[in-house]
Amino acid sequence: MIDLFDKALLGLDERALVDLPELVCRVHRQLSEPLLLLQTRAASDGFILKVASSYRSFERQLLIWNNKVRGLRPVLNDVGEAIDLSLLSPPDKVFAILRWSALPGASRHHWGTDIDVYDSSRIAADYKVQLTVAETLGDGPFAEFHRWLNEELAQGNSDFFRPYAQDRGGIAPEPWHLSYAPLAGIFSQQFNQQILRQQLEQTHLELKQTVLDNLDEIYQRFIRTESLQ
Repeated sequence: MIDLFDKALLGLDERALVDLPELVCRVHRQLSEPLLLLQTRAASDGFILKVASSYRSFERQLLIWNNKVRGLRPVLNDVGEAIDLSLLSPPDKVFAILRWSALPGASRHHWGTDIDVYDSSRIAADYKVQLTVAETLGDGPFAEFHRWLNEELAQGNSDFFRPYAQDRGGIAPEPWHLSYAPLAGIFSQQFNQQILRQQLEQTHLELKQTVLDNLDEIYQRFIRTESLQ
């Protein structure tokens, strides 16, 4: 039996969430004030902070995962090129998807503590945000914003941090992904492989048996090493 806190860990309980009309997103209620403050600080320096992704339910993450396995959504390599999954073995398919997409039940977005951000002040209204590293560097449209964000985080002006700032051989770097440390730390300490396995065993997950057979490695490479930061 999964208790209520475990359901929150897995993206199965939304009672702690609130809507933020200012940013058109849903987050944990404890994140609302710090996030709006970060938006205000960005605005004071000429940026319009927007949220590309915030809370994501288990069912939403499951749909993303299953559609990638079925070829309905692209699976990308490290340079942003689509991978032909039909050429890969089941384990290689799983690890290719995990490079950019969390396993259902193991996404930090389930907690309502994590957001993907960008700056809308430097892009046209019809620009389609990709959330790629290239957008954050050099002449990328969000490069200036991320230089500002680097300084903001380094100075300790907020309790946000980047859980995927570095490539540790698991999830690819995501400089746009921010996590609210005071609350996310509580969730990460309580999260464990047992509750994840229990949920996956009763889920209609594509490549489920391959995932379960490799869950020890998945947990160490793509979940635990990242969530403890």
